Amino acid sequence: MQGSFEIDESIRLLADKAEKACAEQFLEIDKTVRQNSEKVLYSFIKNRVSEASLKGTNGYGYGDVGRDTTDRVYADAFGAEDALVRHTFVNGTHALSTALFGVLRPDDTLLCVTGKPYDTLEEVIGLSDEKGKGSLIDFGVKYDEVELLKDGTPDYEKISKKAKSAKVIYIQRSRGYSLRPSLDVDTIGKIISCAKAENSAAIAIVDNCYGEFAEVKEPVSVGANLIVGSLIKNPGGGIAQTGGYIAGDKELVNMCADRLTCVGMGKEVGCSLSMTREILLGFFLAPQTVGEALKTSVFACRFFELLGFETLPKASEKRTDIIASILLENEENLTAFCQGIQKGSPVDSFVTPEAWDMPGYDSKVIMAAGAFTMGASIELSADAPIREPYAAWLQGGITYPTGRLGVMLAAEEMRKKGYIKL
Repeated sequence: MQGSFEIDESIRLLADKAEKACAEQFLEIDKTVRQNSEKVLYSFIKNRVSEASLKGTNGYGYGDVGRDTTDRVYADAFGAEDALVRHTFVNGTHALSTALFGVLRPDDTLLCVTGKPYDTLEEVIGLSDEKGKGSLIDFGVKYDEVELLKDGTPDYEKISKKAKSAKVIYIQRSRGYSLRPSLDVDTIGKIISCAKAENSAAIAIVDNCYGEFAEVKEPVSVGANLIVGSLIKNPGGGIAQTGGYIAGDKELVNMCADRLTCVGMGKEVGCSLSMTREILLGFFLAPQTVGEALKTSVFACRFFELLGFETLPKASEKRTDIIASILLENEENLTAFCQGIQKGSPVDSFVTPEAWDMPGYDSKVIMAAGAFTMGASIELSADAPIREPYAAWLQGGITYPTGRLGVMLAAEEMRKKGYIKL
C-alpha cells in the first residue's frame, strides 16, 4: 500500500485481534463522548459565544469579552461557580501552585490524601532539601499526607483523623509516576465526604490533570471546591498551545486570580492576545479528542497484554483518565518502546529519544513526544523515569487511527531489536 509503514505482518494481525477485543469499551467511550459533547455545546450556547468572543485584546485587557466568556464556558461545562482560564499559566504545576498559594496562609495545613504528590510539586510544597526558595513550607504552611493503602485505594480512616486540622485536602486524580489506580469521580467524592464529615470548612482541591471528560462527571459535582488542570492536556483538545485553568467556588477562584495577577486586580486584568479562539475551539473539541485518547489507551493495553506484558489499568477496566502504564520489565524494552512511539509521531519522528536529567524529577526521564505543541500530553506521547518497574506512561492520541499506529510502531521497534518475539 502506498505510503504505508514497514510493520511486520505479525504485528498488524495482533493489532487487528486487539482492536476487535476492544469493541465493548469503545462503545462506552463513544457514549461518554456524546454526553460530554452535549454538555460543552450547551455551555457555549448558554453563554452566547460570538465572533467577538474569539477576538483578542492587548495591554491591560480591561473588558476582555473573550476571556470572560471563556471563564463562564469552562465553569458551566465543569459544573462550577466560576473559572480562571488563562494562557499565562505556563503548565499544570503552575496552575496548581497558584491555587495552593492562593488559598493557603501561614500556619494552615496542606493535607495530601493520595500519598506523595506528583514530582514537580515537591519544590512548590517544600519537600526538597533546598530551603529559602519561597515554597509553601518557607511561608509557614504545614504539610501532612496520608499514604494510600497497599492496593492503591484511599485510607479513609486516616483521612478522617487528619482532616480535622487541615485547611486544604489535596487529591491527585491521576497516578503520576506511580502504579496506583487513577481515581474515578465517585471515589474522589467519597474522599471529600469523609474529610468534610470531620472538617466542613476544609477546601478540597483536585489535581484534575489527565482526567477531564474521561467520565461524564467532574469532581466539582461531588464536592470539590477547586479543580485544576492544564490546557495542553485534555481540555485544550490538541488546539490550545499553552495555558491552564482553575474552576470551582467563586470566592476561591477570585483568591487564585489575586495570586496569579495581584491583589485588587485579580480577574479584571490580563489580555488574551490572540489565544481566545484556540482555547475555545480546543475546549469545544475536547470531549471528542479525549475519546480518541481513551480508545488509544484501551487498544494499547489490550495489544501489550497479548504480547505478555502487564498493564495498568487493564484493557477491560474503566477509564478515569487518559494514562496507561505498560510495565516493560527492563530499560532496554522501555527505551525501544519510547523510540518506537517517537517514530510514529507527526512531528520530529526522526529524533531518537534518550533519557536525561529533567528539571523537577529525581531520576533520569525518557520522553517520546513528537507533538505539534511541545509537552502536549493529549497528543500521543510516552514518558518514564528510568527506574523500576520500568513502566512507560502512555497518554494521548488526538486521533485513534494514528494513536493505534504509534502503538504498533512501538511494538515493531521492540521486535526489530529482538526484545519481543511473535
